[in-house]
Amino acid sequence: MSDNAGVQLAKRKYILIGILVSTFLSAIEGTVTGPAGPAIIGSFGGMKLLSWIFTAFLLTMAVSTPIFGKVSDLYGRKPVFQIGSLLFVLGSLLCSFSQNMEQLILFRAIQGIGAGAIVPVTFTIIGDVYRIEERAKIQGLISSVWGISSLIGPLVGGYFVDYLNWRWIFGFNVPFGIVSMWLIARYFHESRDKREKVSVDVAGAAAFTVGMTALLFALATGGQYFSWSSPLLIGCFVLAAVLLVAFVWIENRAAEPMLPLKLFRIRDISVSTVASILTSALLIGLTTYTPLWIQGVMGKNATLSGLTMAPMSIGWLFGSVFGSRLILTAGSRKTSAIGLAGIVIGAAGLAWMNGQTPHYVLLIFTFIYGLGFGYSTTVFTIIAQSSVGYSLRGASTALNTFVRSLGQTVGVAVFGTFINLSMASRIASQPGLEHVGQEDVNRLLTPEGGADMPQEIWNQLKHVLEGSLHSLYIVMGVIAVISLISVLALRNTVPSPEEDAETEKA
Repeated sequence: MSDNAGVQLAKRKYILIGILVSTFLSAIEGTVTGPAGPAIIGSFGGMKLLSWIFTAFLLTMAVSTPIFGKVSDLYGRKPVFQIGSLLFVLGSLLCSFSQNMEQLILFRAIQGIGAGAIVPVTFTIIGDVYRIEERAKIQGLISSVWGISSLIGPLVGGYFVDYLNWRWIFGFNVPFGIVSMWLIARYFHESRDKREKVSVDVAGAAAFTVGMTALLFALATGGQYFSWSSPLLIGCFVLAAVLLVAFVWIENRAAEPMLPLKLFRIRDISVSTVASILTSALLIGLTTYTPLWIQGVMGKNATLSGLTMAPMSIGWLFGSVFGSRLILTAGSRKTSAIGLAGIVIGAAGLAWMNGQTPHYVLLIFTFIYGLGFGYSTTVFTIIAQSSVGYSLRGASTALNTFVRSLGQTVGVAVFGTFINLSMASRIASQPGLEHVGQEDVNRLLTPEGGADMPQEIWNQLKHVLEGSLHSLYIVMGVIAVISLISVLALRNTVPSPEEDAETEKA
């Protein structure tokens, strides 16, 4: 190996370390904050605003992701990464010093904007720096970071809350974020063609931002904070529909569209986009409602509920590694089909369960679920990177990241509405539950909740929750099957831009 080759190899290692650190920080923010909820409420109050600590981060991340993805195509990956990292570090620092719940929510939104730049650009940098043969392996490593973060995030958050202070959950991001910024600044040198004139799609970005924010706000608050028929939510849906239609019209005419609609002419990207939305909805359904089954139906505590999800993270790690290797020999269709088959098996297993199913059976099915997610998400990311050239890679990767957030947002809203309607219907049809309210249902999820509740009503409510969750698991099983069928339309080759090279021409 020549000296120059050795230097380049060393640089790539430092770049990868920087990317892994930044990816881990962005990913863990989705899980590390959970255990801090009670402590934050103890400091600030504002129980009704608690969910917005999470919603603000996810919403701003989802909306800003496609914008930063396109900006990285126009101005380069490095400046976008540095700006995103700076916003993320600044938001983290401000969160750690926030003085009330409103400030914390605002600073979490700043964090989310930073993450919206970091996440897609880190994937894109991998696509720029590594060849397809190396890219699959590295992408599996990057994807596994998300699995690791979901596993240790609650543990890290709990440790900080118990032994230090909830503010450290945000403060610990600062030094690691600075290290990541330095590594990328020092070792990542991108070479790209200079463009004499760059046209920024301001109108498209504005229409998309306002329209998508209105849509995600309505989906996140509907049925919880506001009635679905409230004038506010109806107005949000109308505004979203008008602006998103206008966005499509603008994108078809823009010189440099923020979200190039020609991406959807590439079969693998359009197919993987549909599959990503569906599998992301399944992921949020699994992580949100399986704890309800464990605590409300099986009667276990919150700690065991969290540990039950650990096999999914472990399965995700294995799936990411195996999937990134298999795609190089088996191609996109077969590799993603294997992943989706695992998700179908996991979904079918959960739909088959009842209140007497042993706990270890649930552990097996969550592990299989995780394997499937690891396989499929890795394949979809590699498709997004490798189906286009440099000029569209940022936008394509950002689209892949965005649809995951969109799938989770829509999924949690639809599944939440389904569960609420199902439980209300079952309670109304059960004699003796005429006076049961939401607070009584909530008490199912606490070990001491049934101490002052008649045993007969307690048993009836458990049966209602079990039946509602069982119906939801059947719906999730159907979605899993649809996802599996959809990926059969992928090309059965290693992802490459050759077939659709014409779509990248101006």
